[in-house]
Amino acid sequence: MNIDQTILFIDKELTQTWGDYQGWFDLNAEVLAFKPQVGWSIEQILEHVTLTNHFLLIIIRKGKRKAIELSKKKDLNSLLESYQFNLKGLEAIAEHKSFDWIRPEHMEPKGGQELGQIKSLLDNQIQECKEILQEMKNGEGILYQTTMTVNNLGKIDVYQYIYFLCQHAKRHLVQIQKVIDE
Repeated sequence: MNIDQTILFIDKELTQTWGDYQGWFDLNAEVLAFKPQVGWSIEQILEHVTLTNHFLLIIIRKGKRKAIELSKKKDLNSLLESYQFNLKGLEAIAEHKSFDWIRPEHMEPKGGQELGQIKSLLDNQIQECKEILQEMKNGEGILYQTTMTVNNLGKIDVYQYIYFLCQHAKRHLVQIQKVIDE
């Protein structure tokens, strides 16, 4: 995959994921609040996704700024020629219970937001990711990497961080379906 294909792929994944979430916000209050035997209610899962996105976006914004600064000092085109766009390594993030991870306490849902606020926040977060992709449309996002400790991913670039955010959201779609099944 080249940079244009990578950006287009991530953008489509963001669009698809946002679309997959839409219907869950329309469930009746009783279903949204149903607490399964193990885990969170759908409303709590939705809140958790936006909390996690909030903290991932802090890193993504910082990475975007630094990547754009670095693009003024480095030969981006020559770096892009040899760069390997690897999103496959992040696909396990979308698989519910595919690895052990204890989330930080600040990503635990507290129940402090109304469903409409959560939906609007998720929409804004997805749109911001799409805007960041466009701001780095020439490949700048490869220039800055940050360590991701989840699933021992190591250093990942800004594009991979955005894809991680998307994969994390997908992971919880599976969890929501399990709540519905129960």
